[in-house]
Amino acid sequence: MAFVIDKQGQYEKALEWYERALAGREKALEVDHPDTLHTVHNMAVLFDNQGLYEKALEWYERALAGYEKALGVDYPATLGTVNNMVLGFNRQGQYEKALEWYERALAGYENALGAHHPRTQNTLHCLVNLHESVGQTEQAQCLQARFDASKSPHN
Repeated sequence: MAFVIDKQGQYEKALEWYERALAGREKALEVDHPDTLHTVHNMAVLFDNQGLYEKALEWYERALAGYEKALGVDYPATLGTVNNMVLGFNRQGQYEKALEWYERALAGYENALGAHHPRTQNTLHCLVNLHESVGQTEQAQCLQARFDASKSPHN
């Protein structure tokens, strides 16, 4: 319910529902249960949608710590949170941090899903774009060549 309300832009009401869901999941499950962490992650997205990037990063960090503990560093839900943190750093103009976290996400996706998986390919492509946007053309070109070479599993 909170997710739908969030998508409608009713942030205050969505936050109330997320807080209610979080309290219930923490009580019924545990703080680091994946379902609880999913709610924590969604609350971060809610703050992100409102442009409250610092607060969003705090909640992403909480979700990330829990996902790493419960599921591991290379689990897709963990890496999805890493990707969202990249977006937060990027929106705040913290490009070096964004690049660092994209590298982490890329390494994790390659390890967990392989070089040819769409999530890996998307992360690599986004990393190329970020390098280009901050004027790091040499790094972007190297990564673009890597991207082009990895698009086909037969190479």
